[in-house]
Amino acid sequence: MDSRAETEFTEFMHARWPRLVRLGYGLTGDPGLAEDLAQTALAKAFASWPRVRRAGDPDAYVRRIMVNANSNRFRKRRVPERLMDDPPDAPPRAGTADATREHDDRSALIAALMDLPQGQRAVVVLRYWMDMTETEVAATLGCSVGNVKSQASRALAKLRLSSDLAEGKLP
Repeated sequence: MDSRAETEFTEFMHARWPRLVRLGYGLTGDPGLAEDLAQTALAKAFASWPRVRRAGDPDAYVRRIMVNANSNRFRKRRVPERLMDDPPDAPPRAGTADATREHDDRSALIAALMDLPQGQRAVVVLRYWMDMTETEVAATLGCSVGNVKSQASRALAKLRLSSDLAEGKLP
């Protein structure tokens, strides 16, 4: 790769990193895995940067890499993590009630998203979390707009029934 293309990719990477990590978090529910997923996608994009540029929409191309990499993550055999000790509970500090509630709300949302099948989760995260249009989601996932609509409809119906998101359950 020539230096001009390398500079172009570096600028692309720095500009897109926060959104890619956000997308990864929505797909995985784990901040560490989200960063790993974003790094994997950017490494693959770097390896084929001339082709990514020729595709016309590098953002959609990299998002597609991320969705595919997340799907492939489940196909590979992973070594399970074993935690040896529970971390100590920190006493609540004065003035943190709102921050705690926000964290609880987000935890409930992520838990509900993780209960969705991968396809539905990808559609919901891209459509509502990343604020993409149905057409953009369809292009990213390589499916029809009708499929995006039906997957979103099914996913939202499941989320409405989620006990984690039930009205009144959140503090």
